[in-house]
Amino acid sequence: MYDPKSSKSEEFISHQEVLDTLEYAENNKNNSALIDSIIEKAKLRKGLSHREAAVLLDCEIEEKNNEIYRLAEQIKKDFYGNRIVMFAPLYLSNYCVNGCVYCPYHKKNEHITRKKMTQDEIRREVIALQDMGHKRLALETGEDPVNNPIEYILESINTIYNVKHKNGAIRRVNVNIAATTVENYTKLKNAGIGTYILFQETYHKESYEQLHPTGPKHNYAWHTEAMDRAMLGGIDDVGLGVLFGLELYRYEFAALLMHAEHLEAVFGVGPHTISVPRIRPADDIDPSTFSNGISDDIFAKIVACIRISVPYTGMIVSTRESKECRERVLHLGISQISGGSKTSVGGYDEPEPEDENSSQFDVSDRRTLDEIVRWLMEMGYIPSFCTACYREGRTGDRFMSLCKSRQIQNCCHPNALMTLKEYLEDYASPETKELGEALIRKGIEDIPKEKVKEIVRQNLIKISNGSRDFRL
Repeated sequence: MYDPKSSKSEEFISHQEVLDTLEYAENNKNNSALIDSIIEKAKLRKGLSHREAAVLLDCEIEEKNNEIYRLAEQIKKDFYGNRIVMFAPLYLSNYCVNGCVYCPYHKKNEHITRKKMTQDEIRREVIALQDMGHKRLALETGEDPVNNPIEYILESINTIYNVKHKNGAIRRVNVNIAATTVENYTKLKNAGIGTYILFQETYHKESYEQLHPTGPKHNYAWHTEAMDRAMLGGIDDVGLGVLFGLELYRYEFAALLMHAEHLEAVFGVGPHTISVPRIRPADDIDPSTFSNGISDDIFAKIVACIRISVPYTGMIVSTRESKECRERVLHLGISQISGGSKTSVGGYDEPEPEDENSSQFDVSDRRTLDEIVRWLMEMGYIPSFCTACYREGRTGDRFMSLCKSRQIQNCCHPNALMTLKEYLEDYASPETKELGEALIRKGIEDIPKEKVKEIVRQNLIKISNGSRDFRL
């Protein structure tokens, strides 16, 4: 039944193929010769199959695992340099008709305070985010056709793009909403969204149906085939992800890579991003839901193996994870992180009172955006607020062709420096600004083409003098 080119979820995520993959990996986890051959293939920077990747994930040979980690770090540098893209989630509404047993938004939860922002409230939230320095948002909302119809989402996107406050502007809105129709995906594309993101939660069909007992999300095929409909609707940048901890991680890992292979096989474009959230405690959630939780060591290995298996994809880790955990996986393949995040509706303009609960999950990394920007720079990373590829039409296969050839850095590195300069001028603390100016001076010297280097120098001067929004 396994067919990566099939449009049916149970064929491109074949349960039997996943089981066969896990058995193959288990039988070869100490096969030194095979592991060496897979690592050599990974060094070509062309990716790995789900079966090959599963063998590396299961590998028990310490020497080989260390080589996997070193390779993951190098591949990340080769494709994405030392840039880390910054974003923040924006929760519009926590009304939801689904019964997901791991999410506090579930319909039967009577403890959570239900909220839906008006357009005026959204404007105030966006201004608060702009005052932090954010340029890129990930829109979040529960599934509720009455309270959160597609028209509300579209109006909210339009509102967000039209808020201009001081030097602030949201230049890219990514959208993480429930699976919908091709027609609605076309509407989202026409509204100017960046990436459409949808977490699978779990690829194990039986577990999926048990974890989603009621509501439209119960339909496994409808949810799992959503990316196909998004692509057919004209959205060429899509983001995958599973919620690690709901099912056994080896199963999820193999199926996630099969989903990436399916998108590549059918549309010629794999996932623009892959997110790796881990389940977190939340209101009205049975603690037994966390029985499949994974350790930090396993989490780090998953990140490394995804990076070398899908080298072109952006990888995202959120404030679900602690500072220490995020620091570890940044070296192993992560290229995007959130900062200063609030997971409650309206949490930026008016912080949630301690006795009120409307958050989707607990946040582990509670540092401000400025603290996170400074922390990244202290480690030698360039915090990037760039949205140029989306706004210049470098999306889908156009982005992927540049990324796979590793030419994308010719645009991304200079753009990162210029957007960091904007942040330093408009929002940074004095300590952060001093550190950032030194990093930019060093970063200019890393631009290989003298012509581009001079353009960036001139634009940096213009930014210092008040101009904004330069991009290559």
